Amino acid sequence: MPESEHRMPFEGRRLLVVSTNYAPELTGPGPYAAQLAEHWARSGAETHVLTGMPHYPSWRTEAPYRGVWRADEERSGVQVHRRRHYVPPRQGVLRRGVFEASVLAHGLTAPPAQRPDAVIAQMPGLASGVIGARLARRHRVPYIPVVRNLTGVAAARSGIREAGRAAALAARVERYALGAATLVGVIHESLVPRVTAHGVDPGRIRLVPNWSRTQAPSADRAATRARLGWRDDVPVVLHSGTMGRKQGLEVLVDAARLAPDIRVVLMGDGDQRDALLARAPGLPNLDFLPPAGADEFTDILAAADVLVVTQCASVRGTGVPSKLTSYFVSGRPVVASVADGGGAAQEVQRSGAGLLVAPEDPAAVLAAVRKLFEEPAAADRLGAHGPLYVARHLSREAGLARFDALLGEVFDEAGESHRR
Repeated sequence: MPESEHRMPFEGRRLLVVSTNYAPELTGPGPYAAQLAEHWARSGAETHVLTGMPHYPSWRTEAPYRGVWRADEERSGVQVHRRRHYVPPRQGVLRRGVFEASVLAHGLTAPPAQRPDAVIAQMPGLASGVIGARLARRHRVPYIPVVRNLTGVAAARSGIREAGRAAALAARVERYALGAATLVGVIHESLVPRVTAHGVDPGRIRLVPNWSRTQAPSADRAATRARLGWRDDVPVVLHSGTMGRKQGLEVLVDAARLAPDIRVVLMGDGDQRDALLARAPGLPNLDFLPPAGADEFTDILAAADVLVVTQCASVRGTGVPSKLTSYFVSGRPVVASVADGGGAAQEVQRSGAGLLVAPEDPAAVLAAVRKLFEEPAAADRLGAHGPLYVARHLSREAGLARFDALLGEVFDEAGESHRR
């Protein structure tokens, strides 16, 4: 749908998006919040964002924002209100709790002054959901949480000793945040049972999938491989994105140790990066690359032979990694080392762009990689399904139109309630 066709419904509206993460962060939920807010700003809405200081995925506050308590800035037509919060250098239940509490405290005590017509909040984190619910209640306006994952699920499966109590507390907070919603958006149908378990009526849930945020690769593949030092006769297996606990990237470190003839590349950052480095001292076939810039990101993905998404065996039904949309755009086959039946597995199966293997099994990952490298025609056929799937189901236009429909439905319902 052309942008001009859905500008008018929100002309003159004032919208508030609450998201702990926002641009200039390049991975995770931040880029989606930014593209959505910028879209609504282009559509004529006065769009405000209440967010934190850029820190993800490195979990280090970016240099320009260190020591800053509050910052109000304009980015691409959006009024961005940043509030300082604690950034834990290492993840753990207590540190994560302090992080969420600091986001919540500063967000509620210093929100934007303007009264919005609707509040949209990204979950996780917990603080964003509570802030969104409280501000919407304060102003008596519609509230829409968008569930990308649930913190209670992640805490319960983190392997941390205190996770049980943390999960119970997170579940109570999530129930509050979701229970206050006018409508609830979820990025994948695998999240619906988790949301309904918090007491949300299934009839109040709307599907708003992630869209592809990246452009198709444009550089010469051979030239990119040569620039990166990747030989044509050595399979290159690449994982891009956050290096955290739930990714379970130890499986790729162990795969590199088992297969010196395969190059494994971990591109990104996260709180587990140092632990992964410590697990792999002296492995010549394991590379750690910093996050790639937008101008070369998909070119690097397309230069690899196989792209890998990994999750711990216990991670099931917790949404879809945002990296998958970029993987599909690149045109390379995907090996998904994830729990069967989860959102990531469903999306890879639906796209037809990759193979599923058991999680936390380096031998299974290696077998799939060798199969694809030894059968290049089959690998190319799988890879070709990715861009087609994106074009049919995951385009930015389609994704933003779903959010427009969700917001329009909320405003229509609010109008009917007012008339009654």
